[in-house]
Amino acid sequence: MEVKIGVQHAQRELVLETDETAEAVEKLVGDAIAGGGLLSLADTKGRKVFVPAEKIAYVELGTGSVGHVGFRS
Repeated sequence: MEVKIGVQHAQRELVLETDETAEAVEKLVGDAIAGGGLLSLADTKGRKVFVPAEKIAYVELGTGSVGHVGFRS
């Protein structure tokens, strides 16, 4: 699943692919915001991203994109 996180006062959003479900990511975001702590997400390569909850502008959940090679007719 693709997750896009907008961070306040940052020009670019954070984009990562994760194996978590949409419900799990939504719960992690909600818990981080409610607790005022850090949002921690792991991507598909095992790297972790930490975002202070008070700096989260938005979170967008999507299915991710599948790359296509060649021409489509």
